[in-house]
Amino acid sequence: MFSSMAGRRRFGDLSEQEILALAVSSEEDDARIYRWYAQKLRAEFPASAAAFDEMADEEDEHRRRLIDEHTRRFGPVLPLIRREHVAGYYARRPVWMIEHLGLERIRAEAARMEEDAHDFYLRAAKASTDTETRKLLGDLAAAETGHRQRWDEIEAKNLPGDVRSAEDEADHRRFVLTYVQPGLAGLMDGSVSTLAPIFAAAFATQDTWQTFLVGLAASVGAGISMGFTEAAADDGVISGRGSPITRGVVTGVMTTLGGLGHALPYLIPHFWTATIIALFFVLMELWAITWIQNRYMQTPFWRASLQIVAGGALVLGAGILIGQA
Repeated sequence: MFSSMAGRRRFGDLSEQEILALAVSSEEDDARIYRWYAQKLRAEFPASAAAFDEMADEEDEHRRRLIDEHTRRFGPVLPLIRREHVAGYYARRPVWMIEHLGLERIRAEAARMEEDAHDFYLRAAKASTDTETRKLLGDLAAAETGHRQRWDEIEAKNLPGDVRSAEDEADHRRFVLTYVQPGLAGLMDGSVSTLAPIFAAAFATQDTWQTFLVGLAASVGAGISMGFTEAAADDGVISGRGSPITRGVVTGVMTTLGGLGHALPYLIPHFWTATIIALFFVLMELWAITWIQNRYMQTPFWRASLQIVAGGALVLGAGILIGQA
């Protein structure tokens, strides 16, 4: 923490020239972020991409106005100062953390960007004791308010109700195909397919540590197998299911977690305590699968419950009977 703060300037110690230069670099960064989102969205969501392109143009215009103001007051040479040079200055999340989270999340991030800038300038203006600095910060806060209002106008122009509904529906479908469906398949496989080997080992040995090792091996092995299978089965180009690597990782992780849910209780050394807790986790896993099917796959709750509970009960019973043989 100390090393990350070392060498940073406090915002209150910046001169008016440095504040203008900081605002210029911030506007430039925001324009680049908007253009990156536009590029990522253009193929599937052209209307939203157009809105982000226009917002980037707005940021460029504000940057030019700030540069003109700096030139008028201090000359053409701007000091090099950026967000990371100032302690407490608002930060932007890396675009790679946002771009794959869906259209609505990107839109929300754009609104947050404008609000962060506005709130920071407003708080800084209230804290300033210098009249000229207070006026400058107040003007910047007003400019950010204008950004937010302008974003609403741009969004309304490029995304009328029917277009936005169509893009939202397409975004939801992509989310389901890329994340929910592979994750559900992995969770079902990990939760159900590992029941037999784990409980067979448990009742055959009544050794909690050996049972845990069997469960760990079964869960990790199933996760690796399911992950590679999902990634290799469909490249996503024709089906529109998204990146095969993403789907493979989601499937593999959820498969492993599904198996570990009822393997981890066997770290408890008392056999029946561990088994009762493991059975409770099995019920929770089956309920989670049923809820996901009902919520995202539109499967009626009673049908999903019947399918999952019946299947899980059969596999669990087979494992226990084999373990007691």
